[in-house]
Order: sequence, then structure tokens, then C-alpha cells
Amino acid sequence: MNQRLLGYSPDELAQSPYAKFFNPELAPLQPQVAEALLIGPQAHELFAPASAAADMAEPGYGPVETGYTCPPDGAIRVFCLTNMPGVTPRMWDWWFGWHGCEAQRYKLWHPKAHIDARWADGRNDENYIGRTSLITEYLGPSVLKGAIGFVPPAVMGFNPDRLAAQGEVVICARVGVPGTALKGGWLLHQLRPVAGGSEMRSRMWMGGENTALGDNPGAIRRGLARAIRPVASKLLPAPADLLVHNAQEMAHLAGFLPQLFDEFGAAYREQQA
Repeated sequence: MNQRLLGYSPDELAQSPYAKFFNPELAPLQPQVAEALLIGPQAHELFAPASAAADMAEPGYGPVETGYTCPPDGAIRVFCLTNMPGVTPRMWDWWFGWHGCEAQRYKLWHPKAHIDARWADGRNDENYIGRTSLITEYLGPSVLKGAIGFVPPAVMGFNPDRLAAQGEVVICARVGVPGTALKGGWLLHQLRPVAGGSEMRSRMWMGGENTALGDNPGAIRRGLARAIRPVASKLLPAPADLLVHNAQEMAHLAGFLPQLFDEFGAAYREQQA
């Protein structure tokens, strides 16, 4: 089967165990996303930097939960709130390990944009923390490749015990360029239980101060990273495209994630029991 095809091929639709969950039609954008796109870029002071990510463990909301900005250092910050009725945070914890094992799973997430996903280490197990997912997808009109290096939430300042007590799951990752030491930014998805399901608070910090060479760079690499920021900023996606992509994929998958988890999440449920 062709792993580099956008969408499912006729053979995949006929033979894939996931085909019944492949829906090529996306739901309309949730109202808060449509409003944010009409508003356009906002003041960067309203969008907390990645260094303050752990403040998200506090109850309540930030000044802007859905929108984007372009700080003076050439970065972009994109935030998105997605309402997910009937979904639990643990379903998403399972999904982030399960989907990276093959392209057919990844395509379920965004049928109009996702092309391929695989683990850089070549393993096929369903753990994700400490591993890198190599992805190929459309972002707006452009095909991009990325290396998503998942890290423990503690790396971004979260207390794991507090998250567990609050019933929350936080997925954190470093976004890099495949085959290089360049780290272009951070992404974070916080799943909070709410009445009737969950809400996802997504954060994407790209470029500017988020640019680094390697995961633990020394003084020389930190200096080089500062020097290449102006060039790296030219490679960033349009923030509105990133907002739309995130909003579409998260809401789309949430629409059938409970059923998908029921059918394919048995190993995860046994591990968590």
C-alpha cells in the first residue's frame, strides 16, 4: 500500500483495519477559531511564552485561548482551544503513542493534510515520550516535513503528580527539522476534563527565542542559534495556517476518538489498569 498518498487509496479503503474510521469530510471550524481568524494577529503580550507553559496547570484561562501573534523577535505563537464532548484525556495520551506507528493511522487525524508518520527509532510500540515522530503533511498549501520529539511534561515545568491529581494529560514536544540539529519551536497540548468530556488547550511557540541547535546546547551553539534566528523565521509557517490545521485535526479526530479507542486501545487500557 502506498504510504505517501494523501488520503486513503481504494486498496486501503478496502483492506485497512482503520478504513471505517476514515472520513474525508471535516466539520466546520469551531466558533472560537472562526472568530480568531477574523480578528487576525493580536498583541504578543496576551500570549504567554513557552517559558511560562507550566502556568497552564492553574485553573481558569489565559487572556487569549484561541488566536495568534507575531512577537518582535520574529517568532510566532499560536494558541487554540478545542471543545471535545465525550472524549477523555487518557484517550489522547493513547492516541499520541498509537498514531505514529504507521501512515494509515496518521491520516485518520487530518484526511485533507496528513501524508505520512513513522518513529525515527523504527520501533512499532505505542510509547511516545522520549521518541521522535517523523511526519509529512500539508500545512496550508505547502508540504512540510517535521521531527516531533516528545518530552516529559516536567521538561516544560509541569508537576506530574499535580497533573494526575487533576485528571489532566499534557503532551509536550520539541519541533525540529529532520536530519538536522535545528529545533524550531515547542508544541503543547493540555487535556482538561470538563463536564461532558474534555477541552484541549494547544500551544505552539515557533521561531525567535524558541530556536535552538540541539536539545541541550552549549554556549557556542546558543550563540549560533541566536545568529540564525532571522533566517529561521523566514521558514516559519503562516500562523493562521497553523491555527486552522490544529483546529481541524483536533476537532476531527475527537469526533470518533472514543470509538477508535474502544476498538484499538485494549493494550493501553491493560497497561493503565
